[in-house]
Amino acid sequence: MTTDYAFDLVVIGAGSGGLATSKRAASYGARVAIIENDRVGGTCVIRGCVPKKLMVYAADFARAFEDAAGYGWHAGPATLDWPALVEARDKNVAGLEATHERLLRDAGVELLRGVARVTSPHEVEILATEAGADTAPRRISAGTILIATGSRPNLPEIEGIEHVITSDGFFELKEQPRDVALIGGGYIACELAGVLQAMGSRVHLIYRGELPLRGFDGDLRRELDSALRASTMQVHSGTVVNRITKTSGGFALDLAGPDGACSLAVDCCMLYATGRVANTQGLGLESVGLAVDDVGNLVCDEDASTSVPSIVAIGDVTGRSPLTPVAIHAGRLWADRVYGNRSVPMSYENIPSAVFTDPPIGTVGMSEEEAKVVYGDQAIRVYRARFRPMLHSLTGRAAVTMVKLVVRTDDERVLGCHLIGKDAPEIIQGFAVAVKMGATKRDFDATVGIHPSTAEELVTLR
Repeated sequence: MTTDYAFDLVVIGAGSGGLATSKRAASYGARVAIIENDRVGGTCVIRGCVPKKLMVYAADFARAFEDAAGYGWHAGPATLDWPALVEARDKNVAGLEATHERLLRDAGVELLRGVARVTSPHEVEILATEAGADTAPRRISAGTILIATGSRPNLPEIEGIEHVITSDGFFELKEQPRDVALIGGGYIACELAGVLQAMGSRVHLIYRGELPLRGFDGDLRRELDSALRASTMQVHSGTVVNRITKTSGGFALDLAGPDGACSLAVDCCMLYATGRVANTQGLGLESVGLAVDDVGNLVCDEDASTSVPSIVAIGDVTGRSPLTPVAIHAGRLWADRVYGNRSVPMSYENIPSAVFTDPPIGTVGMSEEEAKVVYGDQAIRVYRARFRPMLHSLTGRAAVTMVKLVVRTDDERVLGCHLIGKDAPEIIQGFAVAVKMGATKRDFDATVGIHPSTAEELVTLR
């Protein structure tokens, strides 16, 4: 650290990664500032993971009310007060935002409001965010500039795209939509489709692939596809939206799918979740020679370094494992290394993840398909079990749980662990430790299961 600059570290972006990095660096005595042109907390806290999970919890109650009848509980029909839910959710999010601001103050990190632009390897210009503001641009210097600006929803260029909302817009809905078209087959579309369907909206899920969740293990994708189709949701796979037209009763989506062209009518809500792109526009990266790849991600190494020694990057802006805990972990390890003299490298292998669909998914390590590409078909053995969860023994619901291990045959190392079913995200976190440590199938077999539980199935697979 040096006194030649106003700050030792300036972080651009007060999302999860930027917040974690700035506070960790400040804990070592670094002089830190963080710049944000929107709400503190970033996508995850304000319009992503946190409010989404609250909506998932709300949807779970609808299923619980239905299941309770099988256990002898009888009550009047449950109704959802959407405005009350939205108010409570937004109040919770606002509280978290205030907490993050307080934690920055407590850590000694200076929060600067405005739009940041890199003007030199050691200098950032801050522009006012309010239209018509007469606040003059401010320039600050730093020994290191860290870019943690995250990503934003990406929309295709089709006729009528101005009528749609993204996941950001979903959290601004003041009334529950009656007819919903969700376009996309990834995390966001599948999760929000399940939320709205459970809450009573009529849901159409549209994606261009044959199965949802591209890149996940094939068995997980097939099980989720079956579960979605078994619900009242209308799934349109292998389908693209070519045009959106406003009508007297709402909107019409012109589709092209396996059965040819058709039109789909919805009342007001068309939610696009067809991917995200890095927030690199307007940052001035080109002025200092920072490279972005062909989809806009800031190019950097796994240690967060870029082609400019004084500028580093973490999180979704790099396009590498775009998950909130990844950005937090990578940022903290970087600060430990630079300011705390603790050299622990960031590893992007065996990162666990969850998808809060109905049923939810938990996964860590290699998919079966990936493992066979890397090691060959004959070098891999797969263990799986598929069963009706005990919860639904009395409910009558045709739910399915699947657990799966992908194992390397020569040393029995577990390369991948995959679950779909109730509590899968909670279960996978513990098993992720075992996979990260290099546990073998023998280790799993030697572990006594907890009965009766879904998790025990992973240590009894034959």
